[in-house]
Amino acid sequence: MQEDRISTFDVLAGQSHSQLILPQIQALLAAAGLQLQDLQGIAFGAGPGSFTGVRIAAGVAQGLGFGAGLPVAGICTLQALAEASGADKVIACLDARMGEVYHAAYVKNAGVWQTVIEPGLYKPEAVPAIEGSDWVGAGSGWQTYGEVLRHAHQEQLQDVLPELLPSASAILRLAQPLFVSGKPLPAAEAMPIYIRNRVALKTAEREQGMRL
Repeated sequence: MQEDRISTFDVLAGQSHSQLILPQIQALLAAAGLQLQDLQGIAFGAGPGSFTGVRIAAGVAQGLGFGAGLPVAGICTLQALAEASGADKVIACLDARMGEVYHAAYVKNAGVWQTVIEPGLYKPEAVPAIEGSDWVGAGSGWQTYGEVLRHAHQEQLQDVLPELLPSASAILRLAQPLFVSGKPLPAAEAMPIYIRNRVALKTAEREQGMRL
């Protein structure tokens, strides 16, 4: 962001994000006539999400922050979904693969997001109950498990945005107050937000599980 102008590059990169991210950062800086050292800080999507994706995001933020002496701000992707929705009551839900979803609920009061349900990993049919109505569902979890999630929240939904993504501009808007208030982190503390701690069992554990 430069004054009131935001420059972005958005792409569904698939498995090519590691090849695209640094050249695109350089291209955006060049287009804005800036050097990395001219920035006030670096914001990144910390997760939850793809393990590879959040590791790359945190690693790049950490490396650039170290190199330029800049602080960082890791933003939860579920909260970024809420911000990107334009709504004030959001059930953010990302497809976590393996038959599960990352799920959280947020309400915006006086321009500030408050967490109603903390980010968690659930089977779609076991997401936490939420009170009230006029909620907006946002994110890929609604695209993959829309019927199950609609049933879980029944008549509480005002709208569903299944194709919405946690955009870079939403991450930036959430990070701005942290930089203004002096609450970003040192680059060394740029860490991913992991909710699923273990993706795969070791071979011996899988074999033992099959024998039980």
